[in-house]
Amino acid sequence: MEWYLKALKSYAVFEGRSRRREYWMFTLVNMIISVVLAALSFGTLESLYALVMFIPSLAVSVRRLHDTGRSGWWLLVGLIPFLGALVLIYFFIQDSYPGENQYGPNPKFEIVEYEVLED
Repeated sequence: MEWYLKALKSYAVFEGRSRRREYWMFTLVNMIISVVLAALSFGTLESLYALVMFIPSLAVSVRRLHDTGRSGWWLLVGLIPFLGALVLIYFFIQDSYPGENQYGPNPKFEIVEYEVLED
């Protein structure tokens, strides 16, 4: 749930990179919520939820492609029936581009600053 909320905080941020874990956890939680809403409301709430989640899903997908060193425009390959979905899944399961790329630093190795507490 932490990764889902992290992706929601970047609601419409298309710059930067997203790790595999962020993308797949967001996708998993999104699918679970969609299935539950569809089962409880016969599709009405699920349709509304899908509409609200369209932009965050698009943003996290673009950032995931950036993490593999590809432009977000590669999402358009998904318009090709069946083959497009397979290509995108292949891109989404690939490991991060090592080091920094044109889209920013590798999110796997972000430096976390800790505050030192003094007595």
